[in-house]
Amino acid sequence: MTPAQRRALVEALHDHPARLVLAVTGGGVAIVTDLLLVPGASRTVLEATVPYSTPALAQLVGGAPTQAVSAATAAAMAQACLRRASVLAAADAGPLLGVGCTAALATDRQRRGVNHAHLAIAASERADRAGSDAGIASWHLELDKTLERGRDAEDRLTADAVLAAIAAVCGLEPPLAPALAPSDRLARS
Repeated sequence: MTPAQRRALVEALHDHPARLVLAVTGGGVAIVTDLLLVPGASRTVLEATVPYSTPALAQLVGGAPTQAVSAATAAAMAQACLRRASVLAAADAGPLLGVGCTAALATDRQRRGVNHAHLAIAASERADRAGSDAGIASWHLELDKTLERGRDAEDRLTADAVLAAIAAVCGLEPPLAPALAPSDRLARS
């Protein structure tokens, strides 16, 4: 996604009636600034958090997750965020979303395993446009570790995947998905 495309998509989200609470850990943090730097964010964002430490993540999801970077943890984050949105939003607020992203991206040490992220969006019944089961839509992003893009580039791709996922759940049909390499994968899980 180019910066102009990203901004246009964020503007479209700000014009959409959905309100959201967002939590990201391990990567994808650029989504917070993406949403907040475009005027109109107060119409969309109720709260954004980065529960980066293990205790912070455990507090968000109501207990220590078995695995920090997993579909189950992303779903638990999204559900916790949706509960928080229902507390923060006015009773007559429109559709509500809880967005969770947990990631393991490029780091300054040797790490086994893939560079990847799990994304989940829990939607109030009024908000769900993605045909998800039980109000939760989820995706898995796997980044080709051999490309050695660096942390900032992988965070940007992860944030773009989160933005595209939010747009999809809101029915906005993003014009472009993240600018992934042919060896990367973003799949609905």
